[in-house]
Amino acid sequence: MNSIKTALQQMESVQKVSIDKDTETVTIESDSDIEPFIKKLNDLGYPQKGNNSLLKKAKSYVSCAVGNLKS
Repeated sequence: MNSIKTALQQMESVQKVSIDKDTETVTIESDSDIEPFIKKLNDLGYPQKGNNSLLKKAKSYVSCAVGNLKS
């Protein structure tokens, strides 16, 4: 949770970040558009609920397998 909070707080226009582990929600106080925050969370490995796709996971597994084959 600290890594998420730290990464988000470093973004422009963020005033406050709070994380509720029980409800799995991140609240960001900002006067900016939400899209950069969604992208940042996705890059950190925490995609927005409802945007998880099996295709994304499959690509990730393929990428790992290819990396292992080259080693």
